[in-house]
Amino acid sequence: MGVPAFFRWLSRKYPSIIVNCVEEKPKECNGVKIPVDASKPNPNDVEFDNLYLDMNGIIHPCTHPEDKPAPKNEDEMMVAIFEYIDRLFNIVRPRRLLYMAIDGVAPRAKMNQQRSRRFRASKEGMEAAVEKQRVREEILAKGGFLPPEEIKERFDSNCITPGTEFMDNLAKCLRYYIADRLNNDPGWKNLTVILSDASAPGEGEHKIMDYIRRQRAQPNHDPNTHHCLCGADADLIMLGLATHEPNFTIIREEFKPNKPKPCALCNQFGHEVKDCEGLPREKKGKHDELADSLPCAEGEFIFLRLNVLREYLERELTMASLPFPFDVERSIDDWVFMCFFVGNDFLPHLPSLEIREGAIDRLVNIYKNVVHKTGDSFRRRQKEKRKRMKRDQPAFTPSGILTPYALGSRNSPGCQVASNPRQAAYEMRMQSNSSPSISPNTSFASDGSPSPLGGLKRKAEDSDSEPEPEDNVRLWEAGWKQRYYKNKFDVDAADEKFRRKVVQSYVEGLCWVLRYYYQGCASWKWYYPFHYAPFASDFEGIADMPSEFEKGTKPFKPLEQLMGVFPAASGNFLPPTWRKLMSDPDSSIIDFYPEDFAIDLNGKKYAWQGVALLPFVDERRLRAALEEVYPDLTPEENRRNSLGSDVLFVGKVHPLHDFILELYQTGSTEPVDVPPELCHGIQGKFSLDEEAILPDQTVCSPVPMLRDLTQNTAISINFKDPQFAEDYVFKAIMLPGARKPAAVLKPGDWEKSSNGRQWKPQLGFNRDRRPVHLDQAAFRTLGHVIPRGSGTGVYSNTAPPPANYQGNVYRPLLRGQAQIPKLMSNMRPQDNWRGPPPLFQQQRFDRSVGAEPLLPWNRMLQTQNAAFQPNQYQMLAGPGGYPPRRDDHRGGRQGYPREGRKYPLPPPSGRYSWN
Repeated sequence: MGVPAFFRWLSRKYPSIIVNCVEEKPKECNGVKIPVDASKPNPNDVEFDNLYLDMNGIIHPCTHPEDKPAPKNEDEMMVAIFEYIDRLFNIVRPRRLLYMAIDGVAPRAKMNQQRSRRFRASKEGMEAAVEKQRVREEILAKGGFLPPEEIKERFDSNCITPGTEFMDNLAKCLRYYIADRLNNDPGWKNLTVILSDASAPGEGEHKIMDYIRRQRAQPNHDPNTHHCLCGADADLIMLGLATHEPNFTIIREEFKPNKPKPCALCNQFGHEVKDCEGLPREKKGKHDELADSLPCAEGEFIFLRLNVLREYLERELTMASLPFPFDVERSIDDWVFMCFFVGNDFLPHLPSLEIREGAIDRLVNIYKNVVHKTGDSFRRRQKEKRKRMKRDQPAFTPSGILTPYALGSRNSPGCQVASNPRQAAYEMRMQSNSSPSISPNTSFASDGSPSPLGGLKRKAEDSDSEPEPEDNVRLWEAGWKQRYYKNKFDVDAADEKFRRKVVQSYVEGLCWVLRYYYQGCASWKWYYPFHYAPFASDFEGIADMPSEFEKGTKPFKPLEQLMGVFPAASGNFLPPTWRKLMSDPDSSIIDFYPEDFAIDLNGKKYAWQGVALLPFVDERRLRAALEEVYPDLTPEENRRNSLGSDVLFVGKVHPLHDFILELYQTGSTEPVDVPPELCHGIQGKFSLDEEAILPDQTVCSPVPMLRDLTQNTAISINFKDPQFAEDYVFKAIMLPGARKPAAVLKPGDWEKSSNGRQWKPQLGFNRDRRPVHLDQAAFRTLGHVIPRGSGTGVYSNTAPPPANYQGNVYRPLLRGQAQIPKLMSNMRPQDNWRGPPPLFQQQRFDRSVGAEPLLPWNRMLQTQNAAFQPNQYQMLAGPGGYPPRRDDHRGGRQGYPREGRKYPLPPPSGRYSWN
């Protein structure tokens, strides 16, 4: 889900949730690339159990990147996807599970948004091609210089949709990739890998959440599992909070705006196609050797710690003098629900709510006032609702132009002219109980307190010099509701029956989205049948509105979904007779595929932010038309049109390997329960896979540039999550036995209880991480390089420490600063001339006696040749039969069975307090 500006707002309001990833890069020695050994301890001072990949967030930037040359063919795309996954895996280093989920067939509510995006992408692509050709002809007519136009087929990103040949080939490539890593990468040896490709129905992130929910409901689930989810969509933050798991982290690529992009005509930087002048390209380098290089750097990754976000929300949502006990878990659920109003993939946002204008802060303020009155979190009482809805309307007096006066009732004292009429009108609508003492020029801080800074405006970096489009609704003028319904719905605002229908559909949508986030898909058929949302002031009498959904609904088949979301320009991905239904004037569903359509900017500035006014697909008419062409499908197309299941992979040393191999040898046809004691408590059903990867059988490479696996030892089998009754309710609570991580934020009473001690913020996952220390030799080196009196260097005014200074071994590194080890701190004076002892004579780090840790590169040298042994799972003592976590002391790093780790353990990091 793309919620515009949500992540930027969240990271600015709650900055401590972000941690920069420490990434170990592959090394190169004598022209040979040495890959990263992911079996070693995580350099981020945290050990993750499960890594979940929302694959569509990886597939799109790898197939059509914006900041580097696009892959030349499909094979290069697959290799780019493999390398991206490798990079993520080496950063996170999961120890139990890797779950890879690709978007399958989506619910009907999501298909409307997919249809809008794909039609818009097709339209923008054709318009860009026409504009490019026009500018090219103009430049050549003026005698300009342009490189010859490359004749290559444009990659249509619409093929990244379930049912296409591209997605089918991607699934085959990922199967090969998983088998290769299980055979050759030591970090994958004891890992369980689950692949949910595009044939399995459901959105990728929701398939992941459904897996977590169903595993949490099992008695063998470890409530202290540390989850890490990769994806850039904003809804992953809400989904992670909705799990109520105490240890949940999101990893995403850091967004860097204004990345340089080459001109599509001359391939030069600094201008767009419309501004191209056809000037000759400047020589790059002495011999033009840098001509094909792009000025771009590899993107960096960041961690988003949801446990810290939970701390922030607990502070912000805690309310005093409540008539009921405060429950932080229920308040977080309410916060997630409120975020639905500012945007999601299934419902349009309310017309008066914008994140950039403080919509979520305003909703939180209203929520706090409402909770005190209703007596429970979001338990609406009709009496209080009617009282709020019948508040007096403010008066407007024109002064040159229609300018609103102070917020509040007609008789509010102290009225004065607002400096920002539009913002004042916005605050008037959103503030449920206006106070006469608050002026219209008063903005609200994040905690809800008034701030005399004038109307809330966008910062300079959020603004743009281009003029805003004409707004026909004018929410700041009287009659805004009448104009809104007339412009958007083409009905009169006095039509109470129609407004009631819109409100009922929107309330149904809120219930559907809430169940989708917490329980799974309530109905595959439901969708919101309008392009726009009603006003919040129209939500009257909603308590009695029905919110039940049809049970037993089934998702579309992949090719049926393609017919529902593709424009006619992307019909080449469909069978010929199906494609004809999109373009034949005599087709019974030709109206579903308009060649041109209007885009309503709806108060926004750019076309991609607007509303595509496309007709909704009638499911009954679509299925009736497809019945005539179903017989034309080939066996291969029928296979791609069928729904599949998840596939589980393990390597030779995994405890499940022999169990699965025995199932294939016996030819079992009935589903078999997964033994949780062999798989970290994972439960579900196994069934034989017709296209299984089996030991001692060659795995053919679907990518010609990669070799076949002739000595394969990995094995795969179909996997199905535990099944529950349709009316089963998954508990949205923190499970018994779950231990909350140690607090990261500064305590509220720190000044009173600290006795003058200075607060030390936690910059990473480990609060006990010791900073790097520079000894005298390092300071002398810096003194030679950086003039001490210049005042420009980091250490320009810093004197070296005394000779007897005993400092910590580690200190946080500055960006771009190389680590300088403390090599001579433990040497005797008579041994100074000898230099540091050899690596093989240095004392090994022994966790049991608290010895000083080795430097990172020393630990790497000691463990790079260590044999990775299988985890034999002896002395099972956990509640589910799998090895329990071993905590050496309070606040120590999570322990693992020593049989599964043959490398020396890192120093105690205090990742979380497990006791």
